[in-house]
Amino acid sequence: MNKDLWKNRDFKVMLLKECDKPFNSKDYIYEIKFDGIRALIFTGKNEFRIISRNGIDVTNIFPELTSIKKLCKKNVIFDGEIVSMERGKISFSKLSKRMHLKNKNNIMKESTINPVTFVAFDIIYENKNLTTVELLERKEILNKYKNTEFFVKSVCYKDGIKLFDKVKKLGIEGVVAKYIHGEYHINERTDDFIKIKNFKYGDFFIGGYLENKNGLSLLLGEYSNGNFMFVGKVSLNKKYSLYERILKLRKSKNYFCNLSDDAFYVKPSIKCKVQYLEKTENNSLRQPILKERDWWVWMNIIVKEILVLQMNLLGK
Repeated sequence: MNKDLWKNRDFKVMLLKECDKPFNSKDYIYEIKFDGIRALIFTGKNEFRIISRNGIDVTNIFPELTSIKKLCKKNVIFDGEIVSMERGKISFSKLSKRMHLKNKNNIMKESTINPVTFVAFDIIYENKNLTTVELLERKEILNKYKNTEFFVKSVCYKDGIKLFDKVKKLGIEGVVAKYIHGEYHINERTDDFIKIKNFKYGDFFIGGYLENKNGLSLLLGEYSNGNFMFVGKVSLNKKYSLYERILKLRKSKNYFCNLSDDAFYVKPSIKCKVQYLEKTENNSLRQPILKERDWWVWMNIIVKEILVLQMNLLGK
């Protein structure tokens, strides 16, 4: 990008490609993938702004981060993650509550009681564009800035597989692999930044669905103390054979104890495997994806149909 980033701010962060498995390479360094809010911080003598990856100005929501301005005598743009901690662990749910605050007094109160920290993993401007500068050199520039109470630099590791194993044990979101000679590609997704997420997997009952133009949003649930509880939705494209079969299972009864949506319901007798990032405080799945769209759920239906067929042949 030839435009001066400080003057022309209508740009978005560099994006991450996704990889299923961790790997090691001498051409990459590895960092913890913090589960927070990706943001750019614009800071200089006369200005301080926090812009989310979606281009939203969130400066007023996190007043405690304005102290970062003291670190910079030049006009600087940091790329990083706003993170909230709770009992030594990263807490996205705690951060999410901060994001929804509107009242100034509540915002100031929470900034004192539940302060956030900005984890800086890149610097893309220091009185001039640094986007064409190689990653390792940008890291050297970033390292000149000291860690403070609200500003922490991301630590780099050489062994991506070992780091992912540790991240998995600690329940952290994942790992990011970064090409050491890579430039900063504005609003692009390249192999220079690769994320390996620490997904979890679970088996959940299908208890209903909502219709949409592409197929269905399956309503998932699980039993807790004898109650069938809603935990989230996953998409099912109409091109899969399961789509037609689910439509045939429709019932009028709502089996969920904690859901009253205007939806179509099915008896919760069929399970499916779901990939998700974590369970929230209210037991909802974050970023759920249906992994085995056909064979597992489909086999449950087929087995039931075969049993019914055999019973009918026996005249029972």
